[in-house]
Amino acid sequence: MEWLEASTENCPVQRALDVIGEKWTLLILRDAVNGVRRFDDFHRHIGLSEAVLSDRLRKLTAAGVLRTVPYQEPGSRPRNEYRLTRKGWDLWPVLMALSQWGETYALGSDGPVLDVHHTDCGAPLRVVVECSTEHSAVTPREVTARPGPDARPRS
Repeated sequence: MEWLEASTENCPVQRALDVIGEKWTLLILRDAVNGVRRFDDFHRHIGLSEAVLSDRLRKLTAAGVLRTVPYQEPGSRPRNEYRLTRKGWDLWPVLMALSQWGETYALGSDGPVLDVHHTDCGAPLRVVVECSTEHSAVTPREVTARPGPDARPRS
């Protein structure tokens, strides 16, 4: 079955975008990866409206990407922090790939806001795709895509 003949109803990219594809969501995840946990901090740092932020945090929590942890500052009402779940942390390579692409194609001459390096050796990080048997990085020309177990003809 050729790609254009296949149904994309169960496409993993489409399903992932159902969870993280709305405007602002990736910026919320970027901040969560960098330690932001509180509503007011997300709001102040990203600059989106409170209503949109509430909606995105609710959706990410419902999808299991974030979890809430109650906290209370002295003299204030109880609130929730938003922390990444394992499912949320599994998006870290996606964010790193977007950052790598952005540094290459979308930045001005001043460079990135953050320089992310490996703690042990100090080298900058890069995202690569590799074979599951630990071959070195592969390119799109070295990949064969075949119909998967849920492949169905397009209706």
